[in-house]
Amino acid sequence: MPTPSHLVIGERVWVSFAVSGGCYVQAANGIRIGARTIFAPGVKIISANHDPRDHSKWEPGPPIVIGEDCWIGANAVILPGVQLGDRVIVGAGAVVTKSVPSDSVVAGVPARPLRERRQCA
Repeated sequence: MPTPSHLVIGERVWVSFAVSGGCYVQAANGIRIGARTIFAPGVKIISANHDPRDHSKWEPGPPIVIGEDCWIGANAVILPGVQLGDRVIVGAGAVVTKSVPSDSVVAGVPARPLRERRQCA
């Protein structure tokens, strides 16, 4: 099992995105991040929970999938199994516990839809 600060690029994490400082990525169940996605400072991406019976193990589950052209606000948290569609905006400080369709804006704890994202002409 990798230590929490260990990030394996190419085996469990696929990246083509911009990330700011202070971000934390735990990829025990895998993470896919689409092109042109931006992480603001302090974003946390957590793909697996600890096994409640044995804290040295991760609970298996599906990977986190973050689409293309997403913007993840400062100090937002994306939890295990979440899928974000393309062009999703996650508000600062949001805790995303459920999947979000493309072109959505979500915020809050837990994150809830605010509106659909308008397409730029």
